[in-house]
Amino acid sequence: MASQAGPIRTVVILVQENRSFDHMLGWMKLLNSSINGVTGAESNPTSTSDSSSATVPFSDRAEYVDPDPGHSIQAIYEQIYGVPFTAGETPITVSGVVPPMNGFVQQAERQQKGMSEAVMNGFLPKSVPVYRELVTEFAVCDRWFASVPASTQPNRLFVHSATSHGLTSNDIGKLVPGMPQKTIFDSLDEAGLDFGIYYQYPPSTLFYRNLRQLKYVGRFHQFDLSFKRHCKEGKLPNYVVVEQRYFDLKILPGNDDHPSHDVSEGQKLVKEVYEALRSSPQWNEILFVITYDEHGGFFDHVPTPVAGVPSPDDIAGPAPFNFQFDRLGVRVPTIFISPWIEKGTVTLPEVKKMKTTEAAEDRELSDFQRDLVQLASVLNGDHMKDIFPHGLVQGMTVAQAARYTQEAFKIFLHEAERCQGSGAGGSYVVELPPAAERVEEEKKVKSSRYSKWLACFACNPRP
Repeated sequence: MASQAGPIRTVVILVQENRSFDHMLGWMKLLNSSINGVTGAESNPTSTSDSSSATVPFSDRAEYVDPDPGHSIQAIYEQIYGVPFTAGETPITVSGVVPPMNGFVQQAERQQKGMSEAVMNGFLPKSVPVYRELVTEFAVCDRWFASVPASTQPNRLFVHSATSHGLTSNDIGKLVPGMPQKTIFDSLDEAGLDFGIYYQYPPSTLFYRNLRQLKYVGRFHQFDLSFKRHCKEGKLPNYVVVEQRYFDLKILPGNDDHPSHDVSEGQKLVKEVYEALRSSPQWNEILFVITYDEHGGFFDHVPTPVAGVPSPDDIAGPAPFNFQFDRLGVRVPTIFISPWIEKGTVTLPEVKKMKTTEAAEDRELSDFQRDLVQLASVLNGDHMKDIFPHGLVQGMTVAQAARYTQEAFKIFLHEAERCQGSGAGGSYVVELPPAAERVEEEKKVKSSRYSKWLACFACNPRP
């Protein structure tokens, strides 16, 4: 292993889904007045163009949130600038204007009547007890902004590669073949350092094409089977990514915090990861980072940075926005946890469920879940079918998608094992042909084996 300076040898990353800082941690200001949270004086007008319109105050009644607020690049534009984006008329970054952050209610109500109730509410500390303890004992970052004022995948791509390679939306046409940029995983490998991805569902990190290389297949570990064991044995690699349950099922509820998933399940996941790390012999060498990909359409009062933001690679986003990556997204919750952050040891509380009904396994897929299904179609070869991409997910339920993605990843791992056995090199990118071609190939292999057996039988008759 390459030599390292400083006490931190292992960084653990958990990227939750679609919540703003004020929505999740804003009321933590009640515990620590130095946190740039909320006071109850924050509000948004129902109409930014009518000075006499009613205002909606930011409140503390967030619990189980079912509607999924808008978080596309154009929805975010209206949320922070207070006016709708109009292609050809509105610049995607308004020069010299500090975003007033006053369009959340207007945009939410435009999307769905009554949605502003969810958008303009945050969790009291007692409602997110794991975060309450972690914020009290460790470091909360109240100037951490999403990398892009856009949806899930562009921001998730930034986490491990510092660029979305021009993506400003969940563009399946580019995501499914695999994003080409260099990642932190490649840099670690070049430096002789190790990494591990602990997944509960097929990992979304496979949107990076390089991670589909044969040499990296062994870096993927089932969370339930491996994470606690590796912690206990002191075998965590230098860079650890924890991937969540992205589908909400009755037996295995979603724990990624994406609406409409129960935030209490996310709290349980954070508690489970923290306690495993805290009991590891590696604890004194660990930094655990909890963050969120983007704000998910929920209110935040801090203006997003629009000055001095450099483009990572000078790749502009597509029309009609032609975004230059010259401003950041909305603020998101981020907590740093390490024994090197002073305050002391914390024992995390038990978490109560917020959701009173069982998982709706037959509900339609969210955008992120559709992305994962279409990623899975590359892993099993279905992306070559005529029904790809939209017909593949049409009418698919959450339960069906969960099964489909799990089976697809199994097929991918089986193909990787086959490629290794046939002598493929480490840089070979595992790709599968359509299922019909695989069946035909398997028939040929079986036929060849049968012919060889018959030949051997003929050449070596029994005495």
